[in-house]
Amino acid sequence: MIFNLPPIKSIGLLGAMSLSLLATSCSQQQNAEVAQNSSDKPNVIYILVDDMGIGDIEPFGQQLIKTPNLQRMADEGLVFSQHYAGNPVCAPSRAALMTGQHSGTNQIRGNFELGGFADDEEFGQMPLQPGTETVAKVMQKAGYTTALIGKWGLGGPGSYGVPTKQGFDYFFGYLDQKQAHNHYPSHLWENEERFALNNEYLDPHGQLDEDADPNDPASYTKFKRSDFAQQRLTEQALDYIDSNKQKPFFLYLSYAAPHAALQAPDKEIAKYAHFEDTPYDGKSDGSYLPAFKPRATRAAMISHIDQGIGLVMDKLKKLGLDENTLVIFSSDNGPSFEGGADLEFFNSNGKFRGYKRDLYDGGIRMPTIARWPTKVPAGQVSDHVSAFWDVLPTLADLVKIEAPKNIDGLSFLPTLLGKEGQQQHSSLYWEFHHWDGSHKQAVRIQGQKGADWKAIRFFDTQSKDGTDIELYNLDTDPQEQINLASEHPDLIIQAEELFVSSRTRSFMDSWNFDYYTGKQ
Repeated sequence: MIFNLPPIKSIGLLGAMSLSLLATSCSQQQNAEVAQNSSDKPNVIYILVDDMGIGDIEPFGQQLIKTPNLQRMADEGLVFSQHYAGNPVCAPSRAALMTGQHSGTNQIRGNFELGGFADDEEFGQMPLQPGTETVAKVMQKAGYTTALIGKWGLGGPGSYGVPTKQGFDYFFGYLDQKQAHNHYPSHLWENEERFALNNEYLDPHGQLDEDADPNDPASYTKFKRSDFAQQRLTEQALDYIDSNKQKPFFLYLSYAAPHAALQAPDKEIAKYAHFEDTPYDGKSDGSYLPAFKPRATRAAMISHIDQGIGLVMDKLKKLGLDENTLVIFSSDNGPSFEGGADLEFFNSNGKFRGYKRDLYDGGIRMPTIARWPTKVPAGQVSDHVSAFWDVLPTLADLVKIEAPKNIDGLSFLPTLLGKEGQQQHSSLYWEFHHWDGSHKQAVRIQGQKGADWKAIRFFDTQSKDGTDIELYNLDTDPQEQINLASEHPDLIIQAEELFVSSRTRSFMDSWNFDYYTGKQ
């Protein structure tokens, strides 16, 4: 179902856009041939951010962080109120996006780290296997040139999982998601070669000196660098669009922010100097770089992404590609407190319960927007229930190519275009495996007893004496506060059946629940 969304702070912006369009009409006429040449194959830009909660941007209620370009994207496009990530952590969520398979059937079901954090220990994560069907390969088959600019996390240097072996003609960014803990790294990667940045090596988990005063900004000087990787990603994306404007392209633009460490250019942080802030010295948990102004820095990271998205949309208009390009924005999982992030201050998970690593909706319900002028309904909200594994079949449907057979997703192209015939999931499934021994399953069951339900199973891996299941009515309790498991034993039985039937056995013993409990 689609609802009208009243424009927010858009009148002045649209007026300014109209003047800009008049000023650039000659440029657009010169580029009209570009748009005409590719009109039968729309360009696709999929923008993914890292650890951003559903409440972190203006279209979803954010009051403190300025994201005018994402608000503009929402005013001119379709907001998805019930779009889910593939997982509550990075690698398996991104694997679901790439393969169209959820975490019960995907080869990547957890963050399986290889190597270390230092430059000479960079080996990435468990790689996608050779022959994996990815969304990039689907787009290649449809005649698209493909690029990934940003964070990958599905295969490190020299592995068979690198983007250029998984369907991307061009890659620029982070191969190893551990390297992406640092937004001022010594290098990124271009295809399969290191691309040096103008930064001396910085340990992403470095600490303040023992005698340093955490309330003195000078104590943080040693962590300063000049070459901000997230800015590099935006610049490379703009160059890629320029270079490929005469042919259909698929661009996966994957920012590593606002994932910790909390780092941003000083001029961006200064825009939020009015926040009351308490320094994060890193000593309390030793997890990430210290931040003198953690609230201001996280806000600056999100606003910087918003600026980049604005530049991308402006570039499309300038080249005459705006009405022939579908742009989708989302986040890979819920927000994290890591690195000193104050999620309660920003209300980062909105009204929902849970954060990163949780299977409550705060950990997996994502701020998602789609914009395609004249094609996608503008200024509206859709309550269609969808997930990352639906993106591959949706794009296959868009470019009129058959999707792989062994996927879990359903195309939501009818919803995107405001048309009839949208298929619905009867259920959505997630499983989460963590190195600390915490393992969970969740299933969203559609339309039972006139409502939508969410069941979450928590495994007791210490005593191996069974599991607990919680049950929530998402229609009346979207905050997942009232556990109704004891009142609906029939739904618990249905959930237990789905916990078994929704998954296949993993080749990794630690990603199989019976490895810990003796129960599937």
